[in-house]
Amino acid sequence: MHQHHACGCGKPRASHAAAKPLCQIPQSRPLTLSIHAATPVTPDSAGCCCDSNSSPGNDADEESDRRRVGTLPYSWQVSGMDCPGCARSIETAVQQVAGVTEARVLFSSEKLVVNADSDVRQAVEQAVKKAGFQLSTQTETAADGPRWQHNRMLIALALLVLASSLLSHFAPLWGDRLFIVTTLIGLFPVARSAWQRLRSGSPFTIETLMTLASAGALIIGAHAEAAMVLVLFQLGEQLESYAASRARSGVTRLMALRPESAVRLEQGRRSDVPLAALQPGDQIEVAAGSRLPVDGRLITPLASFDESALTGESLPVTRSSGEKILAGATSIDRLVTLEVVSKPGESAIDRILQLIEEAETHRAPVERFIDRFSRLYTPLVMLLSLLVMVVPPLLGAGEWQPWIYKGLTLLLIGCPCALVISTPAAITSGLAAAARQGALIKGGAALERLSSLRMMAFDKTGTLTVGKPQLTGILRFGETGEAEMLALSAAVEQGATHPLASAIVAAAAARNLAIPAARDQQVQAGRGITAVVNGQPIRLLTPTQMTGLTAQQTEQITQREAAGETVVVLTRNGEALGALALRDQLRSDAIAALQALKKLGIESLMLTGDNPRAAAAIARQLCIEYRASLLPADKVAAIAELSQQQPLAMVGDGINDAPAMKAATLGIAMGSGTDVALEAADAALTRNQLSNLAPMIVLARRTRRIIRQNLTIALGLKAVFLVTTLLGLTGLWLAVLADSGATALVTANALRLLRNRS
Repeated sequence: MHQHHACGCGKPRASHAAAKPLCQIPQSRPLTLSIHAATPVTPDSAGCCCDSNSSPGNDADEESDRRRVGTLPYSWQVSGMDCPGCARSIETAVQQVAGVTEARVLFSSEKLVVNADSDVRQAVEQAVKKAGFQLSTQTETAADGPRWQHNRMLIALALLVLASSLLSHFAPLWGDRLFIVTTLIGLFPVARSAWQRLRSGSPFTIETLMTLASAGALIIGAHAEAAMVLVLFQLGEQLESYAASRARSGVTRLMALRPESAVRLEQGRRSDVPLAALQPGDQIEVAAGSRLPVDGRLITPLASFDESALTGESLPVTRSSGEKILAGATSIDRLVTLEVVSKPGESAIDRILQLIEEAETHRAPVERFIDRFSRLYTPLVMLLSLLVMVVPPLLGAGEWQPWIYKGLTLLLIGCPCALVISTPAAITSGLAAAARQGALIKGGAALERLSSLRMMAFDKTGTLTVGKPQLTGILRFGETGEAEMLALSAAVEQGATHPLASAIVAAAAARNLAIPAARDQQVQAGRGITAVVNGQPIRLLTPTQMTGLTAQQTEQITQREAAGETVVVLTRNGEALGALALRDQLRSDAIAALQALKKLGIESLMLTGDNPRAAAAIARQLCIEYRASLLPADKVAAIAELSQQQPLAMVGDGINDAPAMKAATLGIAMGSGTDVALEAADAALTRNQLSNLAPMIVLARRTRRIIRQNLTIALGLKAVFLVTTLLGLTGLWLAVLADSGATALVTANALRLLRNRS
């Protein structure tokens, strides 16, 4: 069945919506680095951040439900988190507050987002403080003291341990007593934190394990080791803090791309204003070497920009007046004037940050498994530790003190920090690296599916082709002249922004034709479009929907389609006046992009609503298979069939591609696609660059490989020390060092994803 749109592309008239360069995520305020009091979030913005079950189809219902029940969303900036385990402790504490319906900590941006049915700001702040964490402000963050002040406990304990060791050589009794004092000094803040976490609903934390192990070591007389354990614990905490900040570096670098203010032009006067004051239509100036603070349309006739921060393209690009430039791009060679086109909080940088934050609500299956496993792992190890302390002595297998010592060592092996951070550190780094390369991936689950792809299906118009077809010829079937035919066709398509419709209107305008008014426009999806012009019914039909053509006319259409052109037939009062032939051009990087995918073992397939002959001409140039004359439902059926055979991604840009994207293993949207396509997709290319597909898959596969390496490191080290501890080969301080070392190793391994690789 070969059915087409009136324009010949198979896309419904609804897809004639204006395209936008990036995912249009609703957001009512600019993202900020840190805040002091809770910031109420409007329902529109809360739907994206907080609801992991939201979908494009039911957003409106969910928002109306929120307003009806009076749910209030708030957000805070949290400081003091070293690993995702800390984030879990905060969530647990806040969820116990009366009135809170949902609490989520976004570890990558250190943000706490809470939904509540009443004003719970004070109660939430108290719960967070009770759990041992703080709400920070931008001023407080900037006013933090030198680095040594953050490490003062570590420095003090290290000096005390050194003094105790030296004193033990001259006065063993006093040296041992100083070890006890050192242990008590180091144990006090750890025990206080353990008590705070216990009261807030998180009993199985590293602080609890350290408190039990250090106190037990004091009781059995291992004073020096108890002190050394606390020194190594403080060292591990600092390593984790550093590792966490590095893991967030991809996000903070993106935030750094956005200046805090802009130079606005008003009646010839220049004024420095905050970004929140800029509105679409304002004019701003950006100096050479400076970054664009918002998305803008270039007013300056010609300028060069470095867009590598958003697109991954290292070479500067030249833009002319009227072209849209995304926030974060750098003006290379001159002072430029632009018209603001994005609302506050909705620039390209804002939307990327929003997507990265949202990504944490779409965790990979392996990450969810590790999270559940770690919740059971620590109490099980604590139970094993207790059994090691008690059972062997009761069975006469040795003295109490050696087995108690082994049990205390096992307690430290029960710390799940390295295990918990192994997956999210890799995923956060992978998502940040992808954003820098020009690809937005919506969460760890999408990243994991991306790594398993074996086939990609592509829409044709606007995806494999530029999406800017041109009129190549007019076929006359009667006495009506070409000018009149083109004017009638433009009248029917007037006002549409679909590529083929725009090409017809542009061709008429280029010939300075007077386009008559049309009324009663009606789209027949996949078949054609009708309108009344000058009192006569005018129709644009696909050739398969046209009856009564002569053999000669059919032959003319066939020849055009065989050459790769799309043909639409024009009728008036049911009589065929002629046909318009249009041709779209392949993207300049399409052939190379598909060849790169083939080298990765990924097959390519074209799915299009265009006629089979035009599709075949494009497919021959690309050396890929194709299926033509597909309606949106046909694309979904084809994707469902192929997905059963192997993991498959659908790449598209139009509204008619959205159902197929949802049916595929993974949906990938072109950056200039319609909002519906971008919303339905699991990933998006920030620019229309198919060349970004292969690097995106390579990055996803690297991320999966690093996650496996991290899990091997985290679990492998614990397994080794479990055995060596039971055999009496390792003690308390080595167990702590192994845990801290494993955390540092898995984080450093994950950060390798942020390195640029050709």
